[in-house]
Amino acid sequence: MDFFYLLGLWLQSNWVLLLWGISFLAALIIIVFLLLSHLDPIKTLSWIIVIILLPYLGIFLYLLFGQNYRKRKIYSRKGLRDAAVMDSLGKKQIMQLNITDWEQVNKVAEHKNIITLLLNNSRALLTGNNRVEVFHNGRDTFAAMKECIAEAKDSIHLLSYIIEDDTIGNEFKDLLIQKSEDGVEVRLMFDSVGSRYLPRRYIRELKAAGVEVYSFAKVAFPWLSRTLNYRNHRKILVVDGTIGFLGGINIADRYMHGLDYGAWRDTHLRIEGQAVHSLQASFLLDWFFASKKQLGQRPRYYPSANTNSDQYVQIVPSGPDSDWASIMQAYFSAITKAKEHIYILTPYFTPADTILSAIKIASLSGVDVRLMLPKKSDAKFTYWSTMSYISELLQAGVKIYLYKNGFNHSKVITVDGSFAAIGSANMDSRSFEHNFEISAMIYDKEITARLEEQIEKDFKNSRLVRRKRWERRKLWRKLLEGFSRLLSPLL
Repeated sequence: MDFFYLLGLWLQSNWVLLLWGISFLAALIIIVFLLLSHLDPIKTLSWIIVIILLPYLGIFLYLLFGQNYRKRKIYSRKGLRDAAVMDSLGKKQIMQLNITDWEQVNKVAEHKNIITLLLNNSRALLTGNNRVEVFHNGRDTFAAMKECIAEAKDSIHLLSYIIEDDTIGNEFKDLLIQKSEDGVEVRLMFDSVGSRYLPRRYIRELKAAGVEVYSFAKVAFPWLSRTLNYRNHRKILVVDGTIGFLGGINIADRYMHGLDYGAWRDTHLRIEGQAVHSLQASFLLDWFFASKKQLGQRPRYYPSANTNSDQYVQIVPSGPDSDWASIMQAYFSAITKAKEHIYILTPYFTPADTILSAIKIASLSGVDVRLMLPKKSDAKFTYWSTMSYISELLQAGVKIYLYKNGFNHSKVITVDGSFAAIGSANMDSRSFEHNFEISAMIYDKEITARLEEQIEKDFKNSRLVRRKRWERRKLWRKLLEGFSRLLSPLL
């Protein structure tokens, strides 16, 4: 008893010292773990500085944001039948690429390295029997999606990062309920953080009508979850296994009507053909993660496709369930092989050093590199971090355009008029390293030409940044940019 009594007295008088000791030990353990993890040196150093200067807050933030779940495989494909099928088909196609005379396939021969890369790092199948339609705003996209859903005969699979209980959200809800009552299989999935404001009433109405509804990586407290950094940012719609949609548009009114400072400009795709099978497989993998139900072997979800079109597409998923940052690697490959021009549209720009270096080297090598960013943004912290990259890009000769006709949320890259990438991935570390994303890599001059025609219009609705004028911006802006960039690797 005397020992515990004395211990209690010591704890009462030395509780500050005790807390300091605990925090010191925890910080030391995390720092050792960071050093052994072989992460990016800048990110590692940033975490160490935060943990040392702000031990309690730093440890808390690290537990929320800092751990690399890609390496630890909290989302594993092991044992999934549909993943095994995609893996087998990918290996088979790689073998075929090695024996095929690529010079006979003019549309894709010049991009063999990108195609092979994506087959190796994500088993993204190259498909040639496709017809692709591009939409440049929410109005046209929503109209096409609703028309397609209304004509569904067998199944509707819809995934959206954000679904809101507003006019557009309820239009989709009512349409899904109607199709379910008509006997169509309807499955709806949304991200539990992106759609955190979606009321239970909305979900109950769907389930009451027979719609299967799941939230992805459900968390009770969205801001206190270890998986906060690992969200499903994909936007996928597959109808009857024959028509698919993907791109940057979520289901909410602002994607139709815009924000307070202007219209919402975005890019979305409608695809018919073999590429839809890859889109379907991606949805069903996500469906398994959310519901624990494997549906990928049902043949009717993969009907034969014949579009009488020869547009080549690879559907590329990327996320913490894969070994590689597939989309980032594809961007790097496309940028480094460019000979004439590179157009990049992204609302958020905090790239990995490899991508940043590739962009600057391409520009310094004489390639016409143009980057379009929003003049105003819906994410203030990311906006200031994005602005911090402009000076060094201007020094390398990159042309920077600030879109001023509202908010441009498009995630698009075009290279040399023959390659285009469109999807959900922003050019930032969150999309490249953490989130579940999906993009379509398109090897078609006609589609790329149509995209670049719209991009040229966007340039006219933008302000070209002049280097001398940019360097004269106020000191407080430069400090805010620098501070935001310093913290961006952590978040």
